[in-house]
Amino acid sequence: MEHFNSNGLVIIGSLIIIISYLFNLLASRYSIPSVLLLILLGLTLKLVVSATGIQAPDLTSILEVLGTIGLIMIVLEASLDLELEKEKRKVISRAFFTSLVTLVFSSLIIALVMLIYLKVNMTTALLYAVPLSIMSSAIIIPSVSALKEDKREFMIYESTFSDILGIMFFYFLISSMETDTIGEMSLDVLLNLSLTVLVSLAASYFLIFLFQKIRTELKLFLLIAVLILLFAISKMFHLSSLLIILVFGLILSNRHIFFPGKMSRWLNEKQMSTIFKNFKMITLESSFVVRTFFFVIFGFTIVLTSLLDLKVWLVSILILGILYGIRFAWFRLVIRKDIYPDIWMAPRGLITILLYYSIPEKLAAEGFNRGILLLVILASSIAMAVSLIKYKRGGTEELAVEEPGPSETVPADSGPSETGPAETG
Repeated sequence: MEHFNSNGLVIIGSLIIIISYLFNLLASRYSIPSVLLLILLGLTLKLVVSATGIQAPDLTSILEVLGTIGLIMIVLEASLDLELEKEKRKVISRAFFTSLVTLVFSSLIIALVMLIYLKVNMTTALLYAVPLSIMSSAIIIPSVSALKEDKREFMIYESTFSDILGIMFFYFLISSMETDTIGEMSLDVLLNLSLTVLVSLAASYFLIFLFQKIRTELKLFLLIAVLILLFAISKMFHLSSLLIILVFGLILSNRHIFFPGKMSRWLNEKQMSTIFKNFKMITLESSFVVRTFFFVIFGFTIVLTSLLDLKVWLVSILILGILYGIRFAWFRLVIRKDIYPDIWMAPRGLITILLYYSIPEKLAAEGFNRGILLLVILASSIAMAVSLIKYKRGGTEELAVEEPGPSETVPADSGPSETGPAETG
């Protein structure tokens, strides 16, 4: 059996990034989530490797590392885009409660399905249900540029909150194995959140103060490395580590709020403005690269024979029905108006895969088929793509109706049109 050589890996890696860039262009033009194309690219690479007889390495451990780094970069990227203005309190609170309610109800009902499917206890069933109940900010954030500003902001907030709340819920379930009563569990959660918030605020202020004092140009990747280190250390101590990343990004992007009055003297706004602009660009580029390799490797590790099991299809369809049923009910009863395409904007992706691989071996259920993850991810991404295509077509039709027709004329005493000369022909 042949093996990959280093030169071949460099060529393949470069081509994957180039192809991913082309996928992004297709995604922005046709509203097809690039994650679908990346997974299909991974599947194609696997088929090519199998056909040529090359011995493929086990990439599972790399997938977990990329997933963790990708999660950090995606949440950081999202937090740098969020502005905590007073007029946005309504959309922030609405997004928070939407993500909380849909996450809790989806997890509980899917857990009942897992109880029957896997024949396990409720806690283990929830461990498999929670990852499937979390929206993927890795897919949503790059895909919402075509939406109106209010919808775009809502989806960014909702997917980010879904990531954070879902991960906290997941690790809360694992830590609950070590406690005996609900009171102890509640106290652990309260202490965990309080300590995480304090650590997040202290670390964020310290990093901002420190890095504006560093005069060398080589400091932005150092900042990313420090954030990843804080994430890993806080995770070791079972803190809500993703909250640290979110708080840092929010403070950096909303400096005028977090450095009010006399505290503004500690902030070199000219220096921080440059750091923020460059840091945001590096975060965006890094997130793109990590996300690219994560989904390609995930596609490469998929076992296609898992899709031949009828039970996998039935469970996947049932899970999708639960996810969209709860989402439809919440939007219809609570938000009520202008709920499309928001209802269908609920893809599963990086977090789902990452948390699945984070289930401790002692709690793992042997009967779970990874084909369920693939089907739910693909189907939910396709549903989002179709809804976005319909939304863009609807928006184009509205613009076409609003454009003045050929028969409309401009009064003679008016100046030249702001939109330029009318098209002819």
